[in-house]
This record gives sequence, structure tokens and C-alpha cells, in this order.
Amino acid sequence: MKLLKDILLNVAIEQVVGSTSVEVNALSFDSRAVSSLTCFVAIRGEKANGHQFITKAIDSGASAIICDTLPKELVNNVTYIRVNDTREALAHLSNNFYNQPSQKLQLVGVTGTNGKTTVSSLLFQLFKDLGFSVGLISTVVIKINDEDFPTNLTTPDSITINNTISKMVEAGVEYCFMEVSSHGIDQKRSLGLDFDTAIFTNLSHDHLDYHNSFEEYRNVKKRLFDQLKPQAVAITNIDDKNGRFMLQNTSANQFTYAIKSIADIKAKILEKNFDGLKLDIDGQEIWSSFLGEFNVYNLLAVYATALQFCSDKLQILQSITCLKPVAGRFQHMVSTNNNVHAIVDYAHTPDALQNVLKSINAIRTHNETLITVVGCGGNRDKSKRPKMGKIATQLSDKVIFTSDNPRFEDPDKIIADIETGVEPQNTSKYVAISNRAQAIKTACQQAQPNDIILIAGKGHETYQDTKGVKHDFDDRQHIKQNFKLFKL
Repeated sequence: MKLLKDILLNVAIEQVVGSTSVEVNALSFDSRAVSSLTCFVAIRGEKANGHQFITKAIDSGASAIICDTLPKELVNNVTYIRVNDTREALAHLSNNFYNQPSQKLQLVGVTGTNGKTTVSSLLFQLFKDLGFSVGLISTVVIKINDEDFPTNLTTPDSITINNTISKMVEAGVEYCFMEVSSHGIDQKRSLGLDFDTAIFTNLSHDHLDYHNSFEEYRNVKKRLFDQLKPQAVAITNIDDKNGRFMLQNTSANQFTYAIKSIADIKAKILEKNFDGLKLDIDGQEIWSSFLGEFNVYNLLAVYATALQFCSDKLQILQSITCLKPVAGRFQHMVSTNNNVHAIVDYAHTPDALQNVLKSINAIRTHNETLITVVGCGGNRDKSKRPKMGKIATQLSDKVIFTSDNPRFEDPDKIIADIETGVEPQNTSKYVAISNRAQAIKTACQQAQPNDIILIAGKGHETYQDTKGVKHDFDDRQHIKQNFKLFKL
């Protein structure tokens, strides 16, 4: 139990009605989760306005209300705190309620368009292998050492983040690795967290349905680095044209990695095939089971971060050779009879799709056929759809445009948007099959010995989101079933 006044540190208060000595046993921004002595924070969201549920929260036992506009009727024995920004208030309240947990471990944040899940997950693997107690907050899962907790947001809400980190502290976690999305930064879910290290992977076209422009998207990402303390470390990929931009104005120590530019840490690709990569990292040769140049950048980010906390370079590199790919990220499967290769990847942006296809083309012999199955999500950035269509047909031999979480849009209309990007010389390369299961089946049916099938867009996801309902769907399972069906 806490008193309201004890969790108001750093909250910019405009007006107080009632006593700040009221007891608070829980925080919530969802009126359905309110119980006795809850502090309810009214958030103006994209789909609902929490201010409309203040009465419901009080009826359910809320002892305090945080809002940006006071209700017309105030209830006795309930404290009202008016603030300018309830999202910002929620972040500080959450941090204080759970006793500033991020200050009690090493918190590493990973941001960028692509690679966040892979880098944070590999850091979790690496540091665990090095003998540390570790935590992970990612798109795929929240982990506290060997215990898994489900998640469906890249960056959870402030309450969940601070509650999770508090549990990590209780479990003795020394290092927590966390994905930090542009939505999370913009909605102030990560505000107030004490990041010891921030990593920038890359920046490309994405989320322009949410951000007004690419510049706004880039600037939001930069806030993570602007807010770092002087003793923190900012690690950036300076092969990306926005890599140095992220370091402008940061007071943190700066550390860089690259393949093509002068940097603190560099790598060279010595050999590459479907078995993995032979690399020179920081002057040492290693073998990795990862595929693709983009994964070299991910491994460099991991290595650069590990160097901030562990001085034994050889021990770090030895552990890197043992790292396993993250589910749904360039996940490679091979059929038993005909050596047909299938790659399942989360690539759902133009840049990610281009990276994956270029990586495949760099490995393949070109005596085989590369078949790509790809779609675009509904109710998301529509401007990237033509770009995806152009890239897929430029860099593949055959393409099947299909459905990928259409949500509340017509899948055929989404595919029509994708088709507008296909250049005239490539129109014969593609077909449209809106049923994703049938699209994957068709790709497998067409595959000949040694051919390559890329299933892009969903990666680790095990559902298809249609009209607000998530139906079971796993690209990897469909690949396995069709390999067996066609005896590939």
C-alpha cells in the first residue's frame, strides 16, 4: 500500500481536489481492471477516451483519479489530480509506485525499424550464457531468466513495464534487454526509465500511418538517445544514414559499429551459404549459424553492447558463435527429399523485405527458383504497399501476393495497392492469392528440387487478424504440412 502523495514525484500537477494522503493499492488506465483503492489514470487513446469511464472507475472502488479535464460532478472521498498529459503522468506514477525498479539493474533499450527483437533476444541469450541473471521485454515474449510471459506489444504500457522490471529485480536480474518502439516513445510508455545503454539498429520506411512524416518518425526514435544520462552508452549503426543523427545532442558516451564505415567495431563477411556465415569481427574469425548481411549488423550490435559490460572479447565471441536465430526471423527450413529451402521472416517493411531478398540472392546459385509469398497488413501505412510489390518482383523469380493480417480492410484491395508498385517488365512474375494458406500451398506445389521459398511478413506470429478476430495461423506449420503433402 502507498499514499498518493508518495507516487506523485515528477508528475506535473495542474490542480488537486481532495487529499493526496489517500491510500493507493494499484494503478490502472483500464476501468474494467479497477478495484478498491486503485488510482485510475484517464488516457485519451486512439479507440477510447478514459475520461468517459471515470464514473465507472469510481463505482469500482477507485480512490484517486488522474485526468486532464475534471468531471463536472466530483465525488466525495475521491481525490482528483488534473494534469496536462495523463500519459506522462502514468509513466511517472508507474515508476514511483514500483520504486524506480529500472535504477536497480542494467537496462538496455534497443530501437530502430528492423532488428529490435533479434538484437534484444540475442543479448538475452548471450548474457545468460555468460552466467548473468537476465530479463527480456520483446515483441515475442517477456522473459525472466527461464520463465516466459506472453506479450503482444513491442513496448508494453508503463504499468506493465515497471511491474515487470520490479519482478526482475526481485528475481535478482542483473541485465534487462528491452525493445523500444517509436509508438512506445511517442506515447511516453518508456518515459522515466533509467536506461544504461541504448542501441540504434537502422531506420527505414514504417509506421507512417501513425507518424505524420519520416522526419517525425526519426525524431521520435532520437528521443531515446537525447534522454540518456551522461554515464550511459549510446551504441549506433553508422552504416545507416541516420546512425550519426541519433547521437546528436546525447550526453551519453558514444560507441559505433559498421561493416562499410570506419567505426569502433567492424565486421567482414568472409564466407556465406545456407549453413551460416564465416565472419571477421574485431579482428577475430568466427562461424555463425545466422544468414544474411542484416544479421551481421545484429551480431555487431550484440557484440558492441557486450563489450560495455564484459572485457573478455574472446569469451564474448565464443558465446556469439553459440547463439541461435530468433523464431520467425530468417528461420530456415529444408525439405527432406528435394532439398527445397523455406525461409520464414517477419519482414513487413520495404527495407526489411529488400534485406532478406538480397541476402537470399547473395547465397543462392541462381540455378534455382526463388518464390516469394508476401502481403501487407490492413489498417496500417498504405504508402509502403507499392514499394513492397516493387521490391518483391524485382528481387524474386516468382511472387505470390497474399493476405497478411488484413484487419478491417478488404484483402483484395490491399493486394491491389501492392500491385501498383510492380514495374511493367515484372508483371508476369506474380499472381494474387488472397487466401494465405492457399498461397503457401501454391508456392510449395510449384517448388522444384533446390528451389527457395520465402514466406514474408508474419514471422513468429501464430495468428491471422481478420475483422478484429485473431484466427490460428502459423506460416511455419503451413510450410511443414505442405512439405509433407507434396513429399518435398
